[in-house]
Amino acid sequence: MPCFYRDYAVPDTLSGRFELIVLHLALLLDRLAADPAIRKLGQAVFDEFCRDMDHNLREIGVGDLAVPKEMRRMGEAFYGRAQSYRAALASAENDALAQALARNIYGGLEPRPTVARLAAYVREAVGALQAQDSAGLAAGRLCFPTPASPTPVV
Repeated sequence: MPCFYRDYAVPDTLSGRFELIVLHLALLLDRLAADPAIRKLGQAVFDEFCRDMDHNLREIGVGDLAVPKEMRRMGEAFYGRAQSYRAALASAENDALAQALARNIYGGLEPRPTVARLAAYVREAVGALQAQDSAGLAAGRLCFPTPASPTPVV
């Protein structure tokens, strides 16, 4: 969504787009893992993410021999970021989340108000995912909040 690049100052680059995908995927997979009825769906979603990343690497010209190395690098990046976001979200304070977002999304360079706004969006997204019923998620109905709405909690 353009507002992530325009309003949240996420770099509109391959890396910036990857970071947003990883952020949303990590939030979704945590939601799916929290519910035994749909836990297995998380693996299917992650497998699809991997297939899509493999396809995109090939589409942008990464050679067949380099794709496995890049996929391994992406997998490590995903797991590291997911763990970082999970730990930060466990804290009631936004500082840990803002630091994780600043480090991963912005490379540590983004000013506090923009990071705080993204942290507010992430917390809102977690709440929205938790509020969605398992049957709807299992049927493929997934709703993230409108990213233009959150205001930072400073």
